[in-house]
Amino acid sequence: MGLKVVPVNKAVGMVLPHDMTEIIPGREKGPAFRKGHVIKDSDIPHLRRMGKNHIYVLEFSGHELHEDEAALTMAHAIAGPGIEYGSQPSEGKICFHAGIDGLLQVDRQQLLAFNLLGEVMLATCHNNTVVKKGDLVAAGRAIPLVVPKPLVFEAVSIASVGGGLIAVLPWKISRAAVLVTGQEVFDGHIKDAFGPIIKEKLQKYGVDVLSFSLLPDDIEIIPGEIKKAIGLGAELILCAGGMSVDPDDVTPMAISEAGAQDIVYGSPVLPGAMFLVSYIGDVPVLGIPACAIYYHTTILDLMLPRILAGEHIDREKIAALGHGGLCFNCKKCNYPFCPFGKG
Repeated sequence: MGLKVVPVNKAVGMVLPHDMTEIIPGREKGPAFRKGHVIKDSDIPHLRRMGKNHIYVLEFSGHELHEDEAALTMAHAIAGPGIEYGSQPSEGKICFHAGIDGLLQVDRQQLLAFNLLGEVMLATCHNNTVVKKGDLVAAGRAIPLVVPKPLVFEAVSIASVGGGLIAVLPWKISRAAVLVTGQEVFDGHIKDAFGPIIKEKLQKYGVDVLSFSLLPDDIEIIPGEIKKAIGLGAELILCAGGMSVDPDDVTPMAISEAGAQDIVYGSPVLPGAMFLVSYIGDVPVLGIPACAIYYHTTILDLMLPRILAGEHIDREKIAALGHGGLCFNCKKCNYPFCPFGKG
């Protein structure tokens, strides 16, 4: 490993390559001597009290890197856009934080390849986690004190494939329109419940609601209102209601009539099986089922951040939600600190 064992009484003048921890039962645990400390005569009794009869001295052959140097070398490759990290690793460990508000992206395939190397590691938060600037999103380290250079270079190569193993995408959509359909709501027989819920979810991400409309179940009226909202500058359209198989529920058909393409209707998520996502040009048009009223967390909470970050959602991405797509409907919802949507 490039290390030489030296008797402690012969270590005066030598440099410690790592922190040396001292445990005082019931009082404290921490480094008594820091990495880089030069051993003095007065340190010998202290080291012996710690049970240290020998210390390690690094002997580099030119083919190894110290754990801290290895960690910093890998960090440059691991961190993609929107990621920050410190320049002073500790015992080979380095932490990564969100540099902006946004959506955490983890290259899961390359992360697996990285961790399969064995002498280096990186632990991350879940892919598609919503983060704030400064949030801890990952931590990695060189596991042994000394790491072979070829292994470090391979780790760097793996991490560099996609421009980093982790990144934070900024929010790209800031203006939306909400259309609530339903004859009973339009006629005033019942009070709209969709609007306040959807507006609150959008405002959480700083999205302005440019327009809000209550519409009848009319396949001729709804497409016109969708086009009107896009004309006003809406970058996202959310159509709530009218998503069931009832003959009066015409929202999916109306979205298609408005010119939507890449329509995906139905998802393997509960609650949220009748969710719809489509696009008119670059504008996402969503169909929100009634579950959004009755459940605190639904497929909308899984999809909305990804759409706001600019991700194009297709059939395969919707289908992938099946693993982990069952909400436990807990009495006290702790989302996102739960398994829902984290397959």
